Amino acid sequence: MTSPATPNAPVAAQYVVTFLKPEMLHIYRQITALRAFRPVVFCQKREHEKEFPFEKIVVLPKPRTHQLRRFVQKQLLGRPITIYRSEARRILAALEQSGAQLLHIYFGHIGVHLLPLLEICGLPVIISFHGADAQIDLHKPAHLARTRRMLDLATLLLVRSESLAARLVALGAPPEKIRLHRTGIPLDEIPCTQRTAPTDGAWRCVQAGRLIAKKGLATSLRAFAEFAREFPAATFTIAGEGPQLQELRALADALGIADRVTFPGFLPQEKLRALCAGAHLFLHPSELGPDGNQEGVPNAMLEAMASGLPVVATTHGGIPEAVEHGISGLLTPERDFAALAASLITLARDPARYAAMSAAAASRVRAAFALPAQARALEALYHEALAR
Repeated sequence: MTSPATPNAPVAAQYVVTFLKPEMLHIYRQITALRAFRPVVFCQKREHEKEFPFEKIVVLPKPRTHQLRRFVQKQLLGRPITIYRSEARRILAALEQSGAQLLHIYFGHIGVHLLPLLEICGLPVIISFHGADAQIDLHKPAHLARTRRMLDLATLLLVRSESLAARLVALGAPPEKIRLHRTGIPLDEIPCTQRTAPTDGAWRCVQAGRLIAKKGLATSLRAFAEFAREFPAATFTIAGEGPQLQELRALADALGIADRVTFPGFLPQEKLRALCAGAHLFLHPSELGPDGNQEGVPNAMLEAMASGLPVVATTHGGIPEAVEHGISGLLTPERDFAALAASLITLARDPARYAAMSAAAASRVRAAFALPAQARALEALYHEALAR
């Protein structure tokens, strides 16, 4: 597949290190939704070609000396890994050959990795920040200095949430370069169902995402244990893979809810949507990770809302920019499982409020996160970068 742009549309180079990991479906949607620009993808490695077909791809592999470079730059010199100047010249030549008129780099830490390219590139450069990439190793002076250099060299800096914009400003990013660009959700692909409370108390709760600290999964399990005391027929499905799996299984067992909690692993899009279609509540109590990792606006949460699922989440990162507390979902403080459980129980006891929240959740995503509108907004930002 390629973007159905007009043949004479300007070329917008899209740099994604690996095209494409399964959790980066939102990037694929964004690139293929372009109409006013012709995207050409530049990457170091191609993966999952069947799931993410795309015609215009230029693969520029890592050099054979990458491991040595990694050891010298990261271990000996204590600085972020950046490409060689010879690599920068090779990428620049490939950009020129493609006819690219601007370069869009996905993720802030990749902008740092490509710093030698940014220093010689005459094209407008746009860098997208999605969340964790705005805080990787920034407590280290060498990383912070190169990040600030990258922020200075970029033409525009795109952020998924206002909270992320504030983080960039705190790092020293020029505020006049920062633009809010929301995740685009393909509403025509997501069946929306008006939810009603189950009459038998068999609430089906769902959470989906990487099994990592910032997702607040331990808080979810503790809250569900409280909820299940009130509604013994309730179940909880946690879809995803990650390093916390065994820890979470052990916690579910210790809480006495192992028979009501399932871990199906990573689910492809159609299965995840089917899971959400049969659910009643979506949990997403994100929290600041021990490494400073923070959410932007979680894609899984947005898709759940688009399907009509009410969300119970936390006042973390960009979540409050999507979930209007008391209208399209309920928000609680981070790591407060008692407050999370109380919100679940309050909602389950009020069928009318639950039904209204289902409709409001879907309406909120339609109004602020529809993919076509966000694709047109990105094209407008491309035109702005060209004009600058």
